[in-house]
Amino acid sequence: MATVAVVLAGGIGQRMGAGRPKQLIEVGGRPILAMSVAAFDGHPRVDEVLVVMAAGHLRDAAALVAPFRKVSGVIEGGGTRTASSAAALRALAGRPDDTRVLFHDAARPFVDRAVIDRVLAGLDGYEAVAVGVPSSDTIVEVSGGMVAAMPPRESLVRFQTPQGFRLGTVRKAYELALADPALRATDDCGIVHRYLPDVPITVVAGDERNLKVTHPLDIVIAEHLAAEDS
Repeated sequence: MATVAVVLAGGIGQRMGAGRPKQLIEVGGRPILAMSVAAFDGHPRVDEVLVVMAAGHLRDAAALVAPFRKVSGVIEGGGTRTASSAAALRALAGRPDDTRVLFHDAARPFVDRAVIDRVLAGLDGYEAVAVGVPSSDTIVEVSGGMVAAMPPRESLVRFQTPQGFRLGTVRKAYELALADPALRATDDCGIVHRYLPDVPITVVAGDERNLKVTHPLDIVIAEHLAAEDS
């Protein structure tokens, strides 16, 4: 069965305040988008890479990913993560249900082969796979400015990407989600969990280096990681 990596670069990075999508910012002399695409283009078990880019920046993205042989296209994303994933699923219409699809945030440029391997191994036995790292902080639920609940820290993980799915499963979940006027979600596993609750989602180990570049301070950390890799 084929494996398609979808690199989601549809956001415009408002929290970064850079005046352009953060995926186009350079870290260690390389654009973040190119670093993320390279991780999947170079993986022996990934057959194809599809890039979903923010509107108005498709030409820039296409130029950046042109050297990568597995990139099959650069398509326009939507105004939300959900809309961008839905755009990718439309682009994959007609593919077999057993196709493995990996959704990855382009803003995580340090994803490594070991993490991708674990997601693919998870898909050998499950229809949905999440990547998580243990929470080192105490996470509390707050309501009205007051602590409402304190879940035990040992039961909590922070999700990363890629998140992996059998195409037929995630496609069905999105069909149901997009028909729901009350749809609210921040990632693809959340869509599957809400709309296909009988589908188990296994969690495999992530990596602390697989950080998401969101705020200006993250650029400082990313530059340090890039220097370590050079």
